[in-house]
Amino acid sequence: MKKNNDGMALQFLYHTVIGRMLLKILISPCISKLAGKFMDGRASAIFIPFFRRKHGISMKGVIVPKGGFPSFNAFFCRKRNDLKLQNGAGEVVTKGGNVWQESVTLSSPCDAFLTCIPIKGNQIFDVKHTRFSLRDLLQDGKLAKEFEGGTALVFRLTPAHYHRYAYAADGRILSWRRVPGVFHSVRPICTREVPVYAQNAREYQVIETKGFGKIVQMEIGALLIGRITNEIPKDHRAIRGKEKGRFEFGGSTIMLLLKKDAAVLRNDLLAMAGKEEELSVCIGEILTS
Repeated sequence: MKKNNDGMALQFLYHTVIGRMLLKILISPCISKLAGKFMDGRASAIFIPFFRRKHGISMKGVIVPKGGFPSFNAFFCRKRNDLKLQNGAGEVVTKGGNVWQESVTLSSPCDAFLTCIPIKGNQIFDVKHTRFSLRDLLQDGKLAKEFEGGTALVFRLTPAHYHRYAYAADGRILSWRRVPGVFHSVRPICTREVPVYAQNAREYQVIETKGFGKIVQMEIGALLIGRITNEIPKDHRAIRGKEKGRFEFGGSTIMLLLKKDAAVLRNDLLAMAGKEEELSVCIGEILTS
């Protein structure tokens, strides 16, 4: 089968001496920031038609600004008005006033390809033949220990996917953290070579939920992605289906960490647990049975 240009470029970067020398430059945060600055400029809008054709991106339901998108990043972070997410229960009016009711449902935070990975007792993942510790991922040994024996749901976004994401469950945000890093690609060809998820820049929130206890929702940047934009609600309340943030330019990953026996996942997800399989999911799609 003929390889596409992206695959050939990554083969060069990760499998040749010259490519690896160039890769050290490309994955640095300063290069990512420069690329992001260019993609914010008006000149970058020239790439939008080519990008749309290459990835077959539909404009159905997309909110287009008056006069068109002013930059490539504006297009990449486009909003849609056709999303019909199954939100949490929200506020319910009672005789005594408004009372918050949380749902006990877990849903996909984004459009992506999903992999279901058991978290092994020794805190080591095995994602796409890449092994790394949960402690390295979280940079917090105490928090990592809480998720021993649990499950990691890995959502891999491609450039063609919708790059805004939502909360996966209702709950209370306990803490949040940004971990500086580099910016490797998250395509399988790259994750087989280096422990990408434990090296890339990432942000995560620890959320206490009613139905699943404490979970971690993490956003992981990728090649030439310098910005992960999250907005922390003032009341620290996570509402399932409510927009949490966005990625800018390129592919990226979202990871959900669940404690042991915290959730009963759908049968098709249980069947693919620990296997080299990806399942296409949509933002708001229910993941629990």
